[in-house]
Amino acid sequence: MNKDRPSRPRSASALALMLVLVASSSACGGAASGSSDADAGPPVSGGKLTFAVATDAGCLDPQQVGSSDTLYALRQTVDSLTDQDPSSGRIVPWLARSWEIGDDARTFTFHLRSGATFSDGRPVDAQAVKKNFDAIPKLGGLAILAQGHLTGYRGTQVVDRLTAKVAFDRPNAQFLQATSTPALGLVSPADTARTPQERCADGVHGSGPYTVGAYRQNQSLTLKKRSGYGWGSAAWKKKGEAYLDTLDFTVVAESGVRAGSLGSGQVDAIGGVRRQDEAVLRRGDARVVRRANPGVVFNLGFNNARPLTRDARVRQAAQAAINRAEIAAAVFPSGTRPATSVLSRTTPGYTDLSEDLAHDRDRAESLLSAAGWSEGGDGIRRKGGKRLSLTVVSFSNAGAYRSALELVQQQLKDVGIELVIKQLQVTQFPQTIKTGNYDALWGGDLTRADPDALRTLYSTRLVNSYRLPAGELDTVLDKQAATTVTAERAELVARAQQLVVRQAYVLPIVDQEALIGVSDRVHDLTLGASGGVRLHDTWKS
Repeated sequence: MNKDRPSRPRSASALALMLVLVASSSACGGAASGSSDADAGPPVSGGKLTFAVATDAGCLDPQQVGSSDTLYALRQTVDSLTDQDPSSGRIVPWLARSWEIGDDARTFTFHLRSGATFSDGRPVDAQAVKKNFDAIPKLGGLAILAQGHLTGYRGTQVVDRLTAKVAFDRPNAQFLQATSTPALGLVSPADTARTPQERCADGVHGSGPYTVGAYRQNQSLTLKKRSGYGWGSAAWKKKGEAYLDTLDFTVVAESGVRAGSLGSGQVDAIGGVRRQDEAVLRRGDARVVRRANPGVVFNLGFNNARPLTRDARVRQAAQAAINRAEIAAAVFPSGTRPATSVLSRTTPGYTDLSEDLAHDRDRAESLLSAAGWSEGGDGIRRKGGKRLSLTVVSFSNAGAYRSALELVQQQLKDVGIELVIKQLQVTQFPQTIKTGNYDALWGGDLTRADPDALRTLYSTRLVNSYRLPAGELDTVLDKQAATTVTAERAELVARAQQLVVRQAYVLPIVDQEALIGVSDRVHDLTLGASGGVRLHDTWKS
């Protein structure tokens, strides 16, 4: 039985906080159109699932990957200490059968189940937990999600072979939910001693129901079912091994080609469903599985250290020039909603800032004029002979994302701001962030069912991709991660959202939904609480 209470009495407010942190899934339940899995008959074992995705991050380590397309595959190879039930939002057992949380949320004691092993044969024990958490802070820039979850990490005590006590130097209210994410999925102790580059290139040994069989960068990744697997999440329906023998993830950059391949039966599932694909899929032998994403919304994020975007008036003018409702309706899948904060509506602690994000062209032009930018003959404003031209870097060329960026480009041009689009590969992300040679980044969303996603992206103490200035936002983000009082944390999270939005550090665009196109012959493919697909229970008829 899961012991989700501490060994000593804890305050009601602290317990309530932990419940709030995992409650978002009940507010963002998934939906599917098409035939019902209940009509398919009893599940059968065997077969291969072919899944077409748009991109490949070029890294085989789940602790270093933030790309949804890549995590669709790698999530199947790595287990976590806990899981978050998509239907209820509760944190449930996985590799840990139970846990206790210290009174001040500085310590988390996990009691591991016996018998679990990594794919290299090493046991999943307390020593493995310690080596994972000790190694993560030393990983490179690709591991920003995992490193953010472990801020203030003091160390892990091996209490006994199957008991690990994780300690922090401050209250860490978000950590229990973080242990359910693939970023903190456990890998073999042997892998923790390898360099980040070696782990990305060669892969790691997880304890998941699948292992990597073959990999061709930017082409395909094949996973094989692991024989003898028997320590799945309490949220899964099937016990023991997975149903499917093989999972093939194939990179197909064009969304229309992915949809056509699904419609013709060449593939069984696709990611990145576009608005125009939905009707095509419903007319064929396929359906759309969807789930509202909690966390940071899809956005245009400024490099706040660049000469032009350092001026808050320029950023705020761009904020007012964006017509989010037009973008949501024109290019994104049906049901997509305009962003009303930097956090999505389904995230714990969300605050409605729709008034701050209202489309107001007159305000945009007034702000630019006040900042000294005069109208130019070609429609682009000028100051001191310099054009108001900004370069935005995009790492996705998928249809909706490209179309949305081009619409943002037009909306900004209408008030005199030129937006130059620079398309790069996902594999160029680390070096690009390191150099800071960009005025803006396109699509800086982060799916996570906890408001601490804000700290991951916007704390200057972490990677600071947006080159934000140190100040009140850092203080607020640190405090919200440390407090164990529900009301206090809610106030801090609200203030953080206000600072990000009102200073226009990033421009929220739309709330995101995960949409997966699925053949009607595929059953029990579901989406996780914080995104990602769950394929252990999946089978084909």
